[in-house]
Amino acid sequence: MSRTTGSGAGIKIGIAVLILCLCLTYFQTWKKDLMRQFVYPLQYDYMVRQYAHADGVDPALVAAVILAESKFNETAASHRGAQGLMQIMPETGTWIAEKMKWRDFTPAQLADVRTNIRMGTWYLAYLLKVYQGNTVLALAAYNAGRGTVDGWRETYGWPKDFSKIEEIPFSETREYVKMVLLNEQQYKALYDF
Repeated sequence: MSRTTGSGAGIKIGIAVLILCLCLTYFQTWKKDLMRQFVYPLQYDYMVRQYAHADGVDPALVAAVILAESKFNETAASHRGAQGLMQIMPETGTWIAEKMKWRDFTPAQLADVRTNIRMGTWYLAYLLKVYQGNTVLALAAYNAGRGTVDGWRETYGWPKDFSKIEEIPFSETREYVKMVLLNEQQYKALYDF
């Protein structure tokens, strides 16, 4: 009797292992789709790619900034007044419009998805140029402001190739840079960039 019970238990364990293997295989097959849909969405894909290409920025970085800033919520607004997908402040939007030679710009236009992605991508490209391709400094400036980052560079003697994220004095900015860089890696892994 114990032999039959023992082999019955072995069969049950074998079936459980088989079901677990099938579930894991199924999950691995659909993992990218689940990650794309629920964790790393890419709405407005065409515009992200179009403006990133036009400004010479990696589209994965643009998508990563949008995810960190607004989670692709086009109506996002911060308590400080930043608007839209890329959370652009009205004053920054006005400055960007001047630099882009954009006529008749009003801060209300930042609520438009196309305008917001276009201006935010241009600004990200601008910061990357200012910081000579240093993504850590450019992202820190996108979050904390260029004047703040320039002050940190002067105060702490950060070199042009600064990469020590843990040395960023504002925890919000430090975590922001980490998050965007992680998001960028995931977008590169999940999408054809």
